[in-house]
Amino acid sequence: MADLASLSESIQAALGGAVVESVMARGELTIEVQAAEILRVMTHLQGAAGEFKILVDLCGVDWPQREKRFDVVYHLLSLTRNARVRIKAKVGEGKSIPSVITVYPAAGWFERETFDMYGVAFTDHPDMRRILTDYGFSGYPLRKDFPLTGYVELRYDDELKRVVYQPVQLVQEFRDFDFMSPWEGAPHILPGDEKAAMAPDATSGNPGKTP
Repeated sequence: MADLASLSESIQAALGGAVVESVMARGELTIEVQAAEILRVMTHLQGAAGEFKILVDLCGVDWPQREKRFDVVYHLLSLTRNARVRIKAKVGEGKSIPSVITVYPAAGWFERETFDMYGVAFTDHPDMRRILTDYGFSGYPLRKDFPLTGYVELRYDDELKRVVYQPVQLVQEFRDFDFMSPWEGAPHILPGDEKAAMAPDATSGNPGKTP
């Protein structure tokens, strides 16, 4: 915790206006930075000053009611410090943020996925195209205003021996969960227990009786 607090202070001192906010919560350090400065921030953290050599993850978060709608979130790991840090940058709809591939090559697919799911583009990315959705797909599936029905998917039909389009319907079925502890004892016979009630008594040879 103390190491992260000192790290936060050193980052703010080194990067100055690039840092918008630094928050320590639940033992985790989250630093919000200016989107335009993300490459400078990442270069500093990856270098000897930060030693965060590993980009664990890069993802998007959608806040539809906010002026700058999207958060682009980076999770970094330092093995030498045995520490993690979360970097966050706000990006408006239709705006872009610099790619960090030159600092973290692993960001390539992460940035394409964020573009595919949220529509956030990364400038200077060498291959900025969709990575998960079908060819010709319209829309961004992880935006909170993305409809669950009315779209089509493209697939190969083995019977027709050709590519077909068909409507997509995402159905969330109702599920009833039983959170009772198995040590509490159920008031009803659980599936499979009825066989135990019918099993012959080991001493008398008579069928067992349910208490």
